Amino acid sequence: MHDESLEQVQSKIAYLERAMSELSDVVFRQHREIQALEMQIKAVRERLQGAPSEARPLEEERPPHY
Repeated sequence: MHDESLEQVQSKIAYLERAMSELSDVVFRQHREIQALEMQIKAVRERLQGAPSEARPLEEERPPHY
């Protein structure tokens, strides 16, 4: 009976170690994706700040079907 309990504990530990490793990989991948998205947002902000402002009154806006 004692050997079976030890085997169960070892099996659970192995499962938890594998799950932790998989979660770590997912978190790392998400971290890289977040960094890439932050860089893209920064680039868009810089482009928008450098773009000339061409605000037109709503009356002068063309409808989308033109």
